[in-house]
Amino acid sequence: MKAAIPLSITPMRSAVSAAPPVLPRAACVGFLLRCYSTPKFVAHHLWDPQHRETDRDHGMPAGVDENLRSQGFLKSVGPHAPATVRRRLANWSTLSKWRGFDGAFASPALKSAIRLAIRAAPRQRLRKSAKAVTGDVLAKLLATCATDSLRDLRDRAILMVAFASGGRRRSKIAGLRREQLTVEPPIEVPDGPPLPSLAIHLGRTKTTTGEQDDIVYLTGRPVEALNAWMAARKIESGSVFRGIGRWGTVSRRALDPQSVNAILKQRAVRAGLDVGEFSAHGLRSGYLTEAANRGIPLPEAMEQSRHRSVQQASSYYNNATRRSGRAARML
Repeated sequence: MKAAIPLSITPMRSAVSAAPPVLPRAACVGFLLRCYSTPKFVAHHLWDPQHRETDRDHGMPAGVDENLRSQGFLKSVGPHAPATVRRRLANWSTLSKWRGFDGAFASPALKSAIRLAIRAAPRQRLRKSAKAVTGDVLAKLLATCATDSLRDLRDRAILMVAFASGGRRRSKIAGLRREQLTVEPPIEVPDGPPLPSLAIHLGRTKTTTGEQDDIVYLTGRPVEALNAWMAARKIESGSVFRGIGRWGTVSRRALDPQSVNAILKQRAVRAGLDVGEFSAHGLRSGYLTEAANRGIPLPEAMEQSRHRSVQQASSYYNNATRRSGRAARML
């Protein structure tokens, strides 16, 4: 028996028809099922901008482009990233299996088409954040959250928790719930009072499954900032970080992940920084970069950041070492 499809998919006309069908957003993948073969999909989404200047038929045809764009299914103005194309083909493959269809998604021909398309249309891999939010940058952002207003308390907690927890992704910060927090015994330190400690149970992340209970720890100032926000808002359950209206009304709903990025950029503007150089992902890259600058061993930093790839994590360390090393100061 074929599995039921949890999507509303209706018959559709060709992508290049004169009167494009109006599709519900949930039917986007179904639209692709009728309009594309997998090689055509690759050719339409991985193309060379320079070749396009001399051959207007190269890449996605104008009719298909206008149809998809008018319905909100296409937003990119250039070729897509190879990872984006692979991810969408994987979604397409899953939906085909749900409908009981056989596809060529694992065929050598498709893999070869993707490989050749990438080679023919090189796309520079850009950083998600032009600059890392290192300790000095973070201090400037936090300086703009100096009052006891709800907005300042919340934003200060967001920035400190996102950074100190290993550079958590904005989706994990926006979706953080009170039930994920566990109070830990204070950390004893010489020449000072004990530091408050808190555990964050991450659950499923980009690099783990829900069966693994990944935990990261907060100590000291980030815990104090988080507790100050939760006490001011009296958050005892549910979403930790919530939206705040124009008149100071706090929503019960969790922040949207994009709001975390918007908050960082707003604070960057107030701090006099170039807003185009920083994004929420800069907190993640900034954590490892700052750890490298402070001489923290890579394995210890990875325990907090939860990076699974030593190669990826070490790239931040290598960049920090090269920039301050003797080879970069020959003159």
